[in-house]
Amino acid sequence: MNSILITGGNRGLGLGLVKTLIRQQSLQKTQIIATYRLPEKSEELLALAKQNANVFPVLTDLTNLERYEQLVNEVGSIVKDEGLNILFNNAGISPKSTRLSFTKADDLVDTFFTNTVAPIMLTKELLPLLKRAADRQPEAPLGPGRACVVNMSSILGSIAENREGGLYAYRSSKAALNAATKSMSLDLLQSGIMAVALHPGWVKTEMGGSKAPLSVDESCDAIVKTLLSLNESHNGGFFQYDGKMLPW
Repeated sequence: MNSILITGGNRGLGLGLVKTLIRQQSLQKTQIIATYRLPEKSEELLALAKQNANVFPVLTDLTNLERYEQLVNEVGSIVKDEGLNILFNNAGISPKSTRLSFTKADDLVDTFFTNTVAPIMLTKELLPLLKRAADRQPEAPLGPGRACVVNMSSILGSIAENREGGLYAYRSSKAALNAATKSMSLDLLQSGIMAVALHPGWVKTEMGGSKAPLSVDESCDAIVKTLLSLNESHNGGFFQYDGKMLPW
């Protein structure tokens, strides 16, 4: 695995993934590209980049589709002829409104755009770089060592596991992302690119809250272990951070 792009890499799980990847001895030469939106809230990521030559922070606003061409060019200048091995669509939001009576149309639209539209459109724009990586190893098995799209989903996007209701914007956006992931896994297969949806667990982040049972390090360590073990049998699946398959 020569390169990985993580969106929302300046905080929470995104930053945790950057740190976990840095700690992996086998990935010391892997280019870790992490997007961030606000420099004043990205001090830790920027400090890591100064301390680690293989960490590349990229300033961008994923809700600005007009910025994607510039983002692709920046990523291309980093990965060059090697292409991009892994796109990890991690960035996401969750509005505070949970019950139907408090749900607002603006919250639905904003959440869908960030959690569903942005990952789909970014994958579309980065497809040439993913194909470049896949084409360099035509005989290699399907997996992250060739080319892979990982969409950070949530168990809250599982229709089968929804037993509490509420969370209309977040649940719906993640269920839609799961559907998009399945389509990607079919549409990109002939290009040697796989796609999976991952649930990070309930994690102590700004979104997950202090009552969550998992720390960021625990979740991210397991995610990276699962990520590195992905193969053709996982393509188009929905998995937990520890590799357990989840129901749609």
